[in-house]
Amino acid sequence: MRKTATISNALRISFVGLLCLAMLVPMYLLIVNSFKDQQSILSAPFELNLATATPDFLIQAWNSREFSVPFGYLITCGLVICVNIVSIGVCAPAAYVIARSPKALFRAILLFFIAGMFIPTQVILIPVIFVLRGLGLMGTFPGLVLFMASATVPFTLFVFTGFIRLLPKALDEAASMDGAGRLYTLWRIVFPLMKPIVATVFILNALGVWNDFASPQVILGPGSGLYTVTTGVYASVGQYSADYTKVFPTLLLAVVPILLIFILMQRYVMSGLAAGATKG
Repeated sequence: MRKTATISNALRISFVGLLCLAMLVPMYLLIVNSFKDQQSILSAPFELNLATATPDFLIQAWNSREFSVPFGYLITCGLVICVNIVSIGVCAPAAYVIARSPKALFRAILLFFIAGMFIPTQVILIPVIFVLRGLGLMGTFPGLVLFMASATVPFTLFVFTGFIRLLPKALDEAASMDGAGRLYTLWRIVFPLMKPIVATVFILNALGVWNDFASPQVILGPGSGLYTVTTGVYASVGQYSADYTKVFPTLLLAVVPILLIFILMQRYVMSGLAAGATKG
């Protein structure tokens, strides 16, 4: 019995190790080749010679005239913040109403929104273009914010509703006895208790928005003069596809911020999911 458990643990550890290795190899190649010249990248892509490694290529990528990395950061960070403000601001009151209403109508409404989680964003891009053109928002930052916020609504509403359902209704009844309205109860009593799940939603939505390529590429387009990190990298890589001394440093600069944010904030993601799973 003990031998079987040992073999099972060894297989699990081996599987997880191989999975980690498969995910770390591309990141290793990206990092080591960001500090090497073209000849070294082509001849020995897995080697890193600290004697010849130089940050000059990263500095050149940062100061590139074709793709302004700081401008890409600015647009993408603004997009992340605006999308989360719209998504959380809309879904918090909607989830509160749905969670506190036992009627079948509200359960049907929730299922309707949850169904949106199973529709790929790329499928609805073309209809969205006609809608945004009709509203005069095509090729604009607000248009992109509205579309990406709407894409995050199904997941945000789903987790918010599940979390609020786990909060005791006695909180609402106590607030009502003190004369508090539903809006006051939501924003001053319920919403502060949602901090773990709000942090989780914010981080997961930020990851999705930061890494999205198709939506900003189609909605903003090259004529708007606006670009996110992913679309800027695509333009840079497309123009200099043979010059790896620009490709690798530019890609590294694009992924470092969101990678650091996830590493620093991942404990909030875990705590939020754990709170949603055990509260009540």
